[in-house]
Amino acid sequence: MSDSNDNNARSRRRRQRRSYALLILAAGMLAFGVAAGTLYYALRPTTLRIAVGPAGSEDQKLIQLMAQTFARENSAVRLSLVTTEGAAESIALFTAGKADLAVARGDLNLPENAESVAILRKNVVVLWAPSGLPAKGSKKQPSPKIKSLDELAGHRVGVIGRTQANVTLLRVILKESGINPDKVTITQFGTNQLGEMARDPSIDAFMAVGPLKSKITVDAIAATATARGEPKFLPVDVADAIAKKNPIYESEEIPASIFGSSPQRPEDKIDTVAINHLIIAPKSLSDTAVAALARQLFTNRQQLARELPTASQIEKPDTDKDAALPAHAGAAAYIDGNERTFLEKYTDFIWFAVLIVSGLGSAGAWLKHYWNKDEREQYIAHRDHLLELIARVRKAETPEELAEMQGAADVMLREALDCYDDGTIEEGDLSVIGLALEQFHHAVADRRVVLAAPAGAADAPRIRVG
Repeated sequence: MSDSNDNNARSRRRRQRRSYALLILAAGMLAFGVAAGTLYYALRPTTLRIAVGPAGSEDQKLIQLMAQTFARENSAVRLSLVTTEGAAESIALFTAGKADLAVARGDLNLPENAESVAILRKNVVVLWAPSGLPAKGSKKQPSPKIKSLDELAGHRVGVIGRTQANVTLLRVILKESGINPDKVTITQFGTNQLGEMARDPSIDAFMAVGPLKSKITVDAIAATATARGEPKFLPVDVADAIAKKNPIYESEEIPASIFGSSPQRPEDKIDTVAINHLIIAPKSLSDTAVAALARQLFTNRQQLARELPTASQIEKPDTDKDAALPAHAGAAAYIDGNERTFLEKYTDFIWFAVLIVSGLGSAGAWLKHYWNKDEREQYIAHRDHLLELIARVRKAETPEELAEMQGAADVMLREALDCYDDGTIEEGDLSVIGLALEQFHHAVADRRVVLAAPAGAADAPRIRVG
């Protein structure tokens, strides 16, 4: 019955050890999963939705090229295009949170949380008036009806582009130039109506807003020159004043011959107003993601320009805090060289992981102590029982009693070794058991000598050697 109980106890302890091993394995897998998940979260590419339009425009082509380049190079930040009908829809999606980024002009009605990531180009204002076609058989170039902005009052200006921003910008220029905007009639034309605009005799001057080398502007100037005579370019002499009063605008120069060299268009450089065309991001967007996007963009700018020349116009935004449209903190960190290192970014995560591992270790140690509590108590009981057996050996009356006690001692030794294998007891504890067993075996050997001696000889004095 005793052997059966011992076997049951050993089986129960084996099951406990297996349960403990499975628990440790589960805890290890959990720790590995947490570490792998954290690493995946930290290193996975970030995809940002960017609203841009219309389809087929230079903006859409440039952003599409960026997206393809970033994907091809396995960059940390990827772009997902959301094609719109134009800047107005792009800003609407941006405001509604349906796009993480948007391409827009700086003078549009941008939301308060919008900040700049990069300047894709500068759009400049180009104003010109036709000189009229020379009379038949005459080579003399007629004098233009309008020679400066001051003479626009009472006349009609044809503005290329349907956006209201162009009209607003023209009214700002007129007002700052001392002209009542209400005395100038403004007619807007689509970019597909350049020929119609050039042939309209009621239009006395023209306005285009776009990049310096914009094909639309060059084609419009060429069309008006063919239909109405060589253009007379109108400088915006108050460009500096406009830029100071309206920080969203900048003072810019149009170089000579930028729109044609034979004949020169214009003949000399002229002053004008410029407005930034840029990528915007909400202030709440991750600094890390925006910094990575800015780094990728400016690192690949030359490569982008080889495939699409307009990419050469990409510029870094103004990082001054009092800028009209401040740079996003992430872009500013990259531009100013204040970008945080990997350790600076993830110190909190690293310490958190260390705390988790430490906590798991402490929990594992506590669980180990808890699961081994019974075995530890059993070891102490065996040790005390072994000491009791030593005393009982000296009183044994028969060899059978000694054999039974030796069997019990063997069981205790086996249990002690099991406890040692499980880590319940230390090597020092095992040494204590070994010392007690050594004394037990000496006592058994002495008692066997006594029991085997003839009657009366047990009382004779004995001398043990060794």
